[in-house]
Amino acid sequence: MATKSLQIDIISDVMCPWCIVGYRRLEQALSQFEDIDVSLQWHPFELNPAMGPDGQHLGEHIAEKYGSTPEQSAQNRQRLTQMGADLGFEFNFSDSSRIYNTLLAHQLLYWAAESGKQTELKLALFTSYFTEQKNPDDIEVLIEAAIKVGLDAVEARAVLTDKRFETAVKEEEQLWISRGIQAVPAIVFNQQYLISGAQEPATIAELITKLTTDEE
Repeated sequence: MATKSLQIDIISDVMCPWCIVGYRRLEQALSQFEDIDVSLQWHPFELNPAMGPDGQHLGEHIAEKYGSTPEQSAQNRQRLTQMGADLGFEFNFSDSSRIYNTLLAHQLLYWAAESGKQTELKLALFTSYFTEQKNPDDIEVLIEAAIKVGLDAVEARAVLTDKRFETAVKEEEQLWISRGIQAVPAIVFNQQYLISGAQEPATIAELITKLTTDEE
């Protein structure tokens, strides 16, 4: 059987819990297939582009943005925590959890793609934020994540300090918005087929089957 190629583009934000859930479900779907050569790239999306340097209390932010009551917010966090556990990912929400700006994180991810370390760094940043409750708008936190996946600390600091990729990241964000992406995760297969949100593995696998089945 010939190897099939599959291009996957994931538009997401480090702040988005559904983005790590969606990725883990994608992994589960892909594990059902053999002989597929997957090319995966992450693309930036900022859920809170206007967020200040100190961030905002998570509960307060959710109440303002979505009108959720404290009880609803707690239920949603509990649901996500269980969902993460089922997928092998640890969410550690607390009463002091905060939301942050992620523009710097996206710049580091943009740079990491050059070294083929983008997915590793993205997963490290999800863990840093959701599991360890660290601030992804803090340069030292970002450098720590870079080091964990084998990226050069000095170069990572330079990238974050001189912001050489800031314009490119903002342009890419606008590109995906112009293509109709208004929420994340958004997973695009072969530049044609979009799956919105953290769909179940079976749904994703069905699309992959369609895209990789030999034409009769």
